[in-house]
Amino acid sequence: MPNVLKVEDFTIAYHKKPVIESVSFEVPEGKLIGIIGPNGAGKSTLIKGILELVPRISGKVTIQGKSYRAMRKSVGYVPQRESVDWDFPTNALDVVMMGRYGHLGWLKRPGKAEKQKALECLEKVGMAEYANRQISQLSGGQQQRIFLARALAQEADLYFMDEPFVGVDAATEKAIIQLLMELKKNGKTVLVVHHDLSTVKEYFDWTLLLNKEIIQVGRTEEVFTPEYLQKTYGGKLAILSDSQSGLLIN
Repeated sequence: MPNVLKVEDFTIAYHKKPVIESVSFEVPEGKLIGIIGPNGAGKSTLIKGILELVPRISGKVTIQGKSYRAMRKSVGYVPQRESVDWDFPTNALDVVMMGRYGHLGWLKRPGKAEKQKALECLEKVGMAEYANRQISQLSGGQQQRIFLARALAQEADLYFMDEPFVGVDAATEKAIIQLLMELKKNGKTVLVVHHDLSTVKEYFDWTLLLNKEIIQVGRTEEVFTPEYLQKTYGGKLAILSDSQSGLLIN
C-alpha cells in the first residue's frame, strides 16, 4: 500500500523553543489516523507545519511524492473551531463554496455547478436547511458541520482535521465519524487530532502517538497499548481495565 504522506526530520520552534523536534513518519492512503498526545504535545502545530501555516526550522513534507505546494488542491483542512472568526458576515452556503475555489482558479467566480456541489455537501452533513443561515447564528456543532462540508466540497485526497469532535453533541459526533468512514471507504486519507482516548480504537485504523517527538505510529491495535501510552502521557495516565475504556488521564 503506497504512502500518501511522508514527513522527514520535522522541527518547529516558537521563540527558539522547539515545539516538535525531529519528527519523521509515513502514513498509507485510505486510512483514518488519530494524532494522539497530551496538551502541549505539538499535535496542532504538526498539522499547521505540514500545511505551511507556521514556519519550520527543518524538515521535508511530501504528499504522493510531491511537495505540499504542488499538491495543495488535493489537501483539505478543518481547523479548530475556536480559531475561526464566526462573526464574519457570511452564510453557510458561501463558506462551503469556498472549498471549490481551488478547482476554479483565481479569475473564475463560482456558478450553478459550484452552488449545487456545495448544497450536496451540506446535505451530507445534515445542514442543507441552514444554507442561508449566518454562521454566527449556528451552534458549535452546526459550525463544525459547515467546515466539514467545506472540506468535502474541496474533493481532496488527503484531509487534516484539528479536533473536530470538541464541543459538539453526540449526534454531531456520530455524523462526523460516519462521514470520516465514508471518506475512508472512498480511498481518502484522514488525519485527525483527537483527545478522547476512549474512542481511539473504535474510530481509527492507525494511531500516531506524539509528545513533541514521535513515540510510535502504526496500526492502532499495535500502537495504542499501555506501554506506548505511558511513554506518551507519562504520569498523567492511569491504565484501567478494558471494561472501563482502559484509560484515564489525571
